[in-house]
Amino acid sequence: MSLAHAMEVPVGYLVGDWEVTEPIAAGSWGSVYAARHRGPAGGGSPAEAALKFLSTAGLAPRQARQLAESAQREVAFSQEASHPHLIRVYETIEVRDSDREELDGAVVLVMERAERSLLDLLHDAGGPTAGPVPDAGPLLTQICEALVHLHDSGWVHGDLKPGNVLLMPDGSVRLADFGLATRIEGTHGYGPPMGSPDYLPPERNTEPLSERGVAVRPSLDVWALGVTAHQLLSGGRLPFPGATAAARAAALHEYSTGRAELRLSPELPDCWRAIIEDCLAAETERKPRPTVQDLLPRFKAAVAAHPRARARRHRRRMLVTLVGTGTATAAVCGYVFALPHFSGTAGASGVDIRVYNVEKGCLGNTERLTNCRLGLARDPGKPYEVSNVLDQRVWHGDTLVADCVVYGATRIADEYGVGSTNWYRVKVPGGEGYGWLSAVRTRDVPAVPECERPA
Repeated sequence: MSLAHAMEVPVGYLVGDWEVTEPIAAGSWGSVYAARHRGPAGGGSPAEAALKFLSTAGLAPRQARQLAESAQREVAFSQEASHPHLIRVYETIEVRDSDREELDGAVVLVMERAERSLLDLLHDAGGPTAGPVPDAGPLLTQICEALVHLHDSGWVHGDLKPGNVLLMPDGSVRLADFGLATRIEGTHGYGPPMGSPDYLPPERNTEPLSERGVAVRPSLDVWALGVTAHQLLSGGRLPFPGATAAARAAALHEYSTGRAELRLSPELPDCWRAIIEDCLAAETERKPRPTVQDLLPRFKAAVAAHPRARARRHRRRMLVTLVGTGTATAAVCGYVFALPHFSGTAGASGVDIRVYNVEKGCLGNTERLTNCRLGLARDPGKPYEVSNVLDQRVWHGDTLVADCVVYGATRIADEYGVGSTNWYRVKVPGGEGYGWLSAVRTRDVPAVPECERPA
């Protein structure tokens, strides 16, 4: 699902009383920028906010119509719904700027600014090897409280996932991105046939498409809540595994048709396992999924039993190197795993991965300027310093071959502060052996397996 292109809004651009200060993110529904208030002091306006730009410029008529409807849903939702765990929308502004065709006519949502998303938290926690993220239970309870309010108010979120759950500086949760929010009429409403595949229930594949869209029920949010809970409690693992979206869809189909059992992560505490199994029920008349109203007291009881989900909390500072072995290791509250050493020759298999340099002066670079070059790490478990960088350098737009990924190694942040602890093992360009490319230096998410760990 990708309707909008990432709009480039220059720093210093004025939208109403707001001045753009820096980019935050770009997604399928628009681009988000940080901004500061430049109007008169007082009046209840915050000093800082996030501006979400929704533009139809350059889209086909059908895509433009869908994006316009998404903007209308966000605006309608923000006017009707209000809750401590829903992101606040302060105002909406329509841009009128004939000198900038790509911005002219864009709808801008002025929203409460968050610190990061649950997806960022999962990445920072180290990936599937790390176990539950800190305070997973309380975070999930806040998400459930927000969904209870939504459903009681007659709305379905429609696109719940870690990337759409934001964290405030005080650690509290805010649900965001209501482009697929649907008004319930009786038992269900109607929305566009869109969503994030890993978070859609199996019945979505069989829902008939009418002129009004597909039927959207509250149980859609329950399913997505179960998937999200599984990820937070297992270090990011999806309940239906697979290296590609097609493989995960096939695993879901096998389960939903009764040909395979639900196999959840063995790390889940028993009380949470039972909750997630109910959320991920292949819904039938005999066994419907529970409502979020029914789930909330169970979430609170699970938190009381496992208050901080710390059993295997990942600690990046515990990355060490075993002397004399050349193998990086990480101790994770009671067990040790090894990060594979990069030495050796590249295998024949692999997938293309494109280098991306976020610096504007380097994005269109075709001259391979010295100040735009990027280094591949020798060892992702060691500090990213000159001594840990290969002589061969890469540039924006270069295509490398990746064969696996490692999670929970050294954290690298780009020029805008976006960071990751994930690294792709890539064939050294023009040489033999492997190097490591940080996930922040690409926009691709290649379907490669997790790197094998030495015995």
